[in-house]
Amino acid sequence: MVNKTKYIIGGFLLLLICFISVCAIVAVKNQEKEYRSLFTRHTKIMAPEIPSTASFAGEEVPLDLYYVREAFERELLANTFMHSTSIVMFKRANRWFPVIEPILKKNNIPDDFKFLVVAESNLINVVSPAGAEGYWQFLKTTGQQYGLEINDKVDERYNMEKATQAACDYFRDAHRMFGNWTLVAASYNRGSDGLKKAMENQQVKTYYDLYLNDETSRYVFRIMAIREIYNHPVQYGFYLRVRDFFPQIPSKLVTVDSGIASLPAFARAMSVNYRILREMNPWIRNYSLPNNSKKTYSFKIPAEGALSYEKLMKKVPQDETFFHDTLKINEIH
Repeated sequence: MVNKTKYIIGGFLLLLICFISVCAIVAVKNQEKEYRSLFTRHTKIMAPEIPSTASFAGEEVPLDLYYVREAFERELLANTFMHSTSIVMFKRANRWFPVIEPILKKNNIPDDFKFLVVAESNLINVVSPAGAEGYWQFLKTTGQQYGLEINDKVDERYNMEKATQAACDYFRDAHRMFGNWTLVAASYNRGSDGLKKAMENQQVKTYYDLYLNDETSRYVFRIMAIREIYNHPVQYGFYLRVRDFFPQIPSKLVTVDSGIASLPAFARAMSVNYRILREMNPWIRNYSLPNNSKKTYSFKIPAEGALSYEKLMKKVPQDETFFHDTLKINEIH
């Protein structure tokens, strides 16, 4: 009788364990189903609208050609969904476009070329694997060819004003060669000689008819996509306020025409430290500045209060108006 009772209890416990296991499996499956359902309901990725027409520097883009349209769409998709990079572009553009735009205008270079520097460096001083440096990504030899001083003490590729002027000089030379701004932009990536040779070999006259390496074939479309998103941010999902951008830093210029034995000491004399001097003048590459040729150098020194984020932001509109748009927060659905 005892053994029979043990078997009954054992069987009951086994059934109970099986029941609990089945319930647990069902619960896990239901939980997984609900999780996937939540993902489907809350994750919505949609294709951005592709403009029906497009141009670069006033020159029409043949979007009726399927491969041209698809190339443009590829870059719009890449930059629309590369969220952090694109947001930083908006932030930096607020600081640097007011510097770049008048230099382009003075040199009669189309305003669209300000987006070329975004494509090159996203408006920050960087070094490429090929050794191109600075905002406009000049190689050392090309930079020197266009008048930039480049050595172990000074590298003017890191001077936005001077590098932009050098880029304008290149654009003018390239336009004399190609007579077309789209090809000028492409040549900045491929090199004017390389692009000209490709055109001769393929017996074509436009950028859109050329079969090029992947980087150059994407290059102009990337510039156009960046411009499209910058000019129509809300259309591509970027609801940015003016106060979200990096403020411009008020500064004064201090010029010197003699050597500086210690730039940290020079910085202290200007009531800043060496880090601030380098932040404002990234073309400085060392701790001293020999100047045997008596060349005049201009240093940017932050104006009084310019290092205070709070003081800088007091000059920025604090309402909820979006950049390039009049939408308000309560109008977002």
